[in-house]
Amino acid sequence: MGKLTVGALRAVLGVMLAGTVFVQAGMVWVLVTGNDQEDGSLPLIPLRVITILGMVSVQAVVVCVWRLVSMVRRGTVFSHAAFRYVDIVIGAIVAAALMWFAVTALNAPRQRDDPGVTVIMGGVGVAILGVALIVLVLRMLLAQAVARDVEAAQMQAELDEVI
Repeated sequence: MGKLTVGALRAVLGVMLAGTVFVQAGMVWVLVTGNDQEDGSLPLIPLRVITILGMVSVQAVVVCVWRLVSMVRRGTVFSHAAFRYVDIVIGAIVAAALMWFAVTALNAPRQRDDPGVTVIMGGVGVAILGVALIVLVLRMLLAQAVARDVEAAQMQAELDEVI
């Protein structure tokens, strides 16, 4: 992975982390100060809490991807330590999907005249779960690569003994 790619990815991750912290701070400020402009059309407090939690899941993914990129730069990504970060990413994506389903459930009663919105929102939740499945498949590929790396190291050690 080149320096330019790593730098660009870290810049994007930094912007994402700053953006999620900004959104969280705004949501917490509104919740703490009670400056809600709630008119009863939507349950804003639960939606704000879900948004804050959703930002936590995004932040977990950002931190784990940052750590994985660091491991790639050092050449240590094909190790068992990488699994911890990939597992956290999978868990955070599943948590985000569950929060999206909660938003869908909170929004559904207001969509009685147009249930298609709720169906689309449910489809987005399923798509988020699909991303978690894709990362799970990538984790399996990482497991195969780590196993092959360990096997290659053992074979190299045996070859070194012979020589």
